[in-house]
Amino acid sequence: MSCCCTKKEPISCENAPAAIGPYSVAVSTGSLVFVSGQLGLDKVTGSLVAGGIQAQTRRALENMKVILESVGLSMENVVKTTVFLLDMDQFSDMNSVYAEFFTSDFPARSAIQVGGLPKNGIVEIEAIAVKPHEHNDENCCCY
Repeated sequence: MSCCCTKKEPISCENAPAAIGPYSVAVSTGSLVFVSGQLGLDKVTGSLVAGGIQAQTRRALENMKVILESVGLSMENVVKTTVFLLDMDQFSDMNSVYAEFFTSDFPARSAIQVGGLPKNGIVEIEAIAVKPHEHNDENCCCY
């Protein structure tokens, strides 16, 4: 017997940009889904979208939303995000777009200024989401 909490399931998503390295776009384990950092990449071209911090933030969050939806979740399931910004002076512009995707029961969040991001992006956002869980098994590790 194997506990559901110890299984690691890589997630791929045809409707989001592919990983740009040796990692999964997301990984599910137990009741959690870990979404890798999402850049403002166009899913078709693999290039950063034009339009600056707001456009890249919007696309990064749209990519995250699609990944979560591919496993039956939504942005409402997100419990923690980490935002990596190339320039903390753009925090307010990023935050205004972020607020369009998280409107209530906000996840915990950290925002960090970094020295650089892949593909010369200006924002990257990663997330942890929780999967709904039914306690219908006496071997459930929650007991």
